[in-house]
Amino acid sequence: MQIDSDLLDNAILLKEKEPVFRLYAWSPKCISLGRNQKEDFIQNTNIDVVRRLTGGRALLHDNEITYSCVMPAKEGISVNDSYKEISKILIDFFKTLGVKLDFGENKKISTKFDYCMLISTGADVCYQGKKIIGSAQFRKQGYILQHGSILFDYDKEFLEELFGEKVQGITTVKEILPEMTKEMFVKELEKFILTIF
Repeated sequence: MQIDSDLLDNAILLKEKEPVFRLYAWSPKCISLGRNQKEDFIQNTNIDVVRRLTGGRALLHDNEITYSCVMPAKEGISVNDSYKEISKILIDFFKTLGVKLDFGENKKISTKFDYCMLISTGADVCYQGKKIIGSAQFRKQGYILQHGSILFDYDKEFLEELFGEKVQGITTVKEILPEMTKEMFVKELEKFILTIF
């Protein structure tokens, strides 16, 4: 998360014109909290906690791929439209794997502890109505930082114990493409990103 923040500051300092797209993973597993989110519910866990520069709700970084994109904001483009523009890169990538993703519907879901993946907005990326990618955005001095989590797989029981709520309405790369390993997925995504940037 600090590297994402540093990349944003560096782009502003150097007035970068080209986007920077980054993929990374977490070890050990970690919870990231949105910029203004309360952290009361995580006091009794043994998991590292970080605070994101971006908003949104709590996210467990475990068996997933995190992406980030830093780029100049186009003049006059709304936050929602820029969010969708960046997310469409991932939708187009999944299309190369034979998987059709689309933007979800706005849903009001009552969650006790605000687990990010259970909340769906019109800009979130879903597979057959189930959320697979959760993202958040931050703007600073004419630049955008958007980062998010691509769920590769998850431990449902652990998530429900951690967040104290039923996990539903999400899916994973592993569920959609059971033969795909995480290494294969990352390699294909890296190749795709290089073709567009």
